[in-house]
Amino acid sequence: MAALCKWRHRLKPAVFFQNAARRQLSDKHDYDLLVIGGGSGGLACSKEAAQFGKKVAVLDYVESSPKGTKWGLGGTCVNVGCIPKKLMHQAALLGGAVKDAQKYGWRIPSPITHDWLTMAPAVQDYIRSLNWGHRVQLQDKKVKYLNLKGSLMDGHTVRAVSKTGKESVFTAGNIVIATGGRPKYPTHIPGSLEYGISSDDIFWLKESPGKTLVVGASYVALECAGFLTGIGLDTSVMVRSIPLRGFDQQIACLVTDYMGSYGTKFHWKCSPSKVEKLETGRLLVSWTDLDSGKEDQDTFDTVLWAVGRTPETRALNLEKVGVKMNRETGKIIVSADEATSVPHIYAIGDIAEGRPELTPTAIQAGKLLARRLFGKSSELMDYDCVPTTVFTPLEYGSVGLSEEEAVRRHGEDGIEVFHAFYKPLEFTVAERDASQCYIKMVCLREGAQRILGFHFTGPNAGEVTQGFALAIKCGATYTQLMAAVGIHPTSAEEIIKLNITKRSGLDPTVTGC
Repeated sequence: MAALCKWRHRLKPAVFFQNAARRQLSDKHDYDLLVIGGGSGGLACSKEAAQFGKKVAVLDYVESSPKGTKWGLGGTCVNVGCIPKKLMHQAALLGGAVKDAQKYGWRIPSPITHDWLTMAPAVQDYIRSLNWGHRVQLQDKKVKYLNLKGSLMDGHTVRAVSKTGKESVFTAGNIVIATGGRPKYPTHIPGSLEYGISSDDIFWLKESPGKTLVVGASYVALECAGFLTGIGLDTSVMVRSIPLRGFDQQIACLVTDYMGSYGTKFHWKCSPSKVEKLETGRLLVSWTDLDSGKEDQDTFDTVLWAVGRTPETRALNLEKVGVKMNRETGKIIVSADEATSVPHIYAIGDIAEGRPELTPTAIQAGKLLARRLFGKSSELMDYDCVPTTVFTPLEYGSVGLSEEEAVRRHGEDGIEVFHAFYKPLEFTVAERDASQCYIKMVCLREGAQRILGFHFTGPNAGEVTQGFALAIKCGATYTQLMAAVGIHPTSAEEIIKLNITKRSGLDPTVTGC
């Protein structure tokens, strides 16, 4: 026993010096992880890292839009993206439902009108509650929130500036850049910046935008135009080339065809040349028809630019530190583990080159990065078969390859496309046009016919797509799909009844129950 006690006394100094060395190592930096950007990806990464007992901070600072719009913690999705978009889309859907309700026997006084001044503050109040909720979550997880604008000084050091200009310097063992992007303005067009707005502004307007011109054909453009039309506003979309670039083009055309029948006006193959403000306060927009060269004009109350997004990299001091970027896109070049060209600096979300600009992918990538850094995990983010939905009046859900991409990879003879036009049951009594309600399943032609891509237009497309996304992610085949039992009567049921191929040339219209 005496010998054992003697050994313990010898051990204590060794343990003490080991612990002291560990403390010295961890105290080398102010934080184990410092995240620049308080959007979906940055918040997810910071909270996950804190779960491992690490000292974590998030720097988030929102520059006002050119129109002066500013918001709180949470990034694009919460403040000027997914959340307000889906809520205003819901407002538009309710307008359609009220009209349908009359066919179902509900007596509703006419005319049916929408009040922006009731909707917008309700949406904005909910967003503010989310801003507060994010702050509370960070506090509960013991993540330090700093309302400061960060830029890099080296691989472990960040310079932070407050809105009053006060500077601070922080060091961290690891730095994650998650600053996302902001809408582009076509500054070569006179009046675009002075008189136009973007998706950074539309959800925070205090008054109705009135007659609106949306310039662009991305999902942002079409979603905004869709809900503006849905709440009864005179809305036009100006398209320079094709709609929904990167999506399946047959489906993209179905989406815009439905929007046209729904009331949205389209100016195809047109490009704006000038925006002028009239004495009345209205905006005179001039444009050119790119096919004919003809010039045209019209007046609008609001011009909404939706011509793409720019990554927020300009103020980060990336080049001086040595972080490599794609000069064409402005995005940060990252490896499979989200690492940049500088050790201990990582980039996630929309700012990273080659990543889908989607909230759920940024969240998942952030969590997995934190687990690799601090939790002894080696799991990488899998960006294959990521589902998404475009919340246009006729919703479009997809996962996997478009038909065009499948042909490019496997050849026309290497794929089989199963498809169907169907009519949702809820459209029947309401006598709604279902011409664009469509399902497409792109499969390999040989063997069990593994599913390469799934595309669905119709009600609740996001809910439908989410379920099938898991099956496709797991390598589901057409054979397995046909063995599944449907839920009757639903639109999703039509998917497991697909039996007509494009190759056959047969009419794919669903008839009967």
